[in-house]
Amino acid sequence: MAFTHIDCFSGPGGICTGFHAAGLKTLVAIECIQSCVDTYSANHPEVHVIHSDIRDVTAEQIVPFIPSGGVDIVSSGMPCETFSTAGNTSRSFYDDRQFLFREGIRIAKIADAKLILFENVPAITTKTVTKNSKDLIVDIIEKELDEAGYTNHKRFILNAANYGVPQRRNRFFILAAKDPTVVLSAPKATCNDEVTVQDALAGLPDITPNTAVEGTQYTDVSSAYSDTMRDNAFWKTGAERSESITYQTPMKHRACTLERFSLLRPGESLKDLFEKYTGSDREKLQSRRVLPKKMFIKRNYRLKLNEAAPTVTSHCLDEFVHPVSNRALTVRECARLQSFPDCYNFAGGPYIVPHIEKTVQDKYEQIGDAVPPLLAYAWGTELIRILRGENR
Repeated sequence: MAFTHIDCFSGPGGICTGFHAAGLKTLVAIECIQSCVDTYSANHPEVHVIHSDIRDVTAEQIVPFIPSGGVDIVSSGMPCETFSTAGNTSRSFYDDRQFLFREGIRIAKIADAKLILFENVPAITTKTVTKNSKDLIVDIIEKELDEAGYTNHKRFILNAANYGVPQRRNRFFILAAKDPTVVLSAPKATCNDEVTVQDALAGLPDITPNTAVEGTQYTDVSSAYSDTMRDNAFWKTGAERSESITYQTPMKHRACTLERFSLLRPGESLKDLFEKYTGSDREKLQSRRVLPKKMFIKRNYRLKLNEAAPTVTSHCLDEFVHPVSNRALTVRECARLQSFPDCYNFAGGPYIVPHIEKTVQDKYEQIGDAVPPLLAYAWGTELIRILRGENR
């Protein structure tokens, strides 16, 4: 019988996708954003998805789906906005979002879970409860885990690039167990060399901005990584190997934006263009809107073919430029960088919506906020070893 899982703050299903490939069975998912729920249900129809603010989810909604002996794992990747250092202002907020970890513990108690896996950005380790407090959020998490009976816990920071994801993405984890005798461990790195952007995009046809011609057929170029993204047997989807491509859709760019992209060399970003062009040269480019009036540090980075990508975020449409072509990345290319299989259907929401109140996420945002499925797969295989006692 498969080990069981409840997916809190499930997003579009990155953790579930990797866990499923590892052999875990997700019973219930909880997610408040409708577009993420749509995507999750489209790809994991066997999972009971609760569309709700997790704080409103009751025991009565969960208990009917729980085995008599409880579930094995609850995962909880609570929102990271107040913990991240990526923005100028988000980290300054001290609100109820930073205490949403309590909901993961509450759901674990309802489901009598053996293990809890928390996931977040590494910057959570330095976030205090209030502005002038010395009390750290992670210490509060561990204190409340103790109070809930999960006294056996351990912290880890893992780089997704060490687990076959073509992206340098450090993530923080707390793994907790009720049983004090359980040995807690993180998955061992699965690759010595980075999977590069070139490996990641292998087989995807180029597309031309401002046209209506989608890329639907694979090229004859492949890599071990691209083969894995097409290998539905590995992902246990029950479908045949992917033979056609979705979401390789041309985007619309202004002529001035295309000219800006043409100025970028691999590894350069908008910041480098502001440093390269000064004085009247910059003013001329700004007058033609090739350069914006304001410089954004994390904007328009041209990827390097021979390296892994930087961290993919919910702003990946604006942050990345194709390594060769003068255009942004497609939805499928961003999905490749996050290690979503090519069969994955990003069903919810349009391609692009304004970054406003989190009532909807477009396809780029869903991808950028997700846990990379290959990192989740590594965790899934390790959690099975832990539950079987094979990691002792």
